[in-house]
Amino acid sequence: MNEITDGLQALMARDFQFAHPRDANGGLVAVVGIRVHRGVFDILQLFGEHDADAARIPGDEPDVLFPSKVLWRTTGPARDVIKDLLALSEPTPEIGAQAVGCWLPTRAGRSAWLAASA
Repeated sequence: MNEITDGLQALMARDFQFAHPRDANGGLVAVVGIRVHRGVFDILQLFGEHDADAARIPGDEPDVLFPSKVLWRTTGPARDVIKDLLALSEPTPEIGAQAVGCWLPTRAGRSAWLAASA
């Protein structure tokens, strides 16, 4: 688990912001991290120690959790996915539109990423 904790701390040092979606009973469903930079979204979805997903999508993608276009993606054990995400090269600024937005609470224990339109 220390590899996962260290990896999450390294992502936080790279300006990833995290949300912790919960089910109707308040149980943790996932740890979701997102970083908006240089025209792309980098996203980590951590469902468990052996189940994680990470992706880089264009900044103009309207639905970051279910994107129609993906520039890079990996899945697998959390430590491997986090390691791959940390090793991902910086995007060139021309890849996507300027990505801006924020996490908004939708209801108790739930958040959604809202991409800014202006």
